[in-house]
Amino acid sequence: GPAPEFRYSAQQTVTVYSDDVATVRKAMQKASDLGRSGLVLGGGGWDTQVEYLFTGLNDIKPAMIEEATRKAREVAQKFAEDSDSRLGKIKNASQGLFSIQDRDRFNPHVKKIRVVTTVEYYLSD
Repeated sequence: GPAPEFRYSAQQTVTVYSDDVATVRKAMQKASDLGRSGLVLGGGGWDTQVEYLFTGLNDIKPAMIEEATRKAREVAQKFAEDSDSRLGKIKNASQGLFSIQDRDRFNPHVKKIRVVTTVEYYLSD
């Protein structure tokens, strides 16, 4: 009969660190094109695992806290008006932890960043 077809197996781990998310996403799409030509990528539990990290929290943290504090005052002002009171000074304020999550499971490269700020105000009649 005919000679058996030769098959080869090799393993290589490639790790890419980049700030250019768009280029990494394009490279991932090109890697899947290799499968159509018979070169399979994946295995060993790694597959084509991609992890997107957000490293710019310190750059946006002050603006986020400022916005959260401003919105807290707006809500407190509305509460004061609805209760025929006047909004006073801040009695107590605390900032919670920042959370960084994927926007959804289909877009892990898009992040949702959240902070909870608790602000207590004095009210007067």
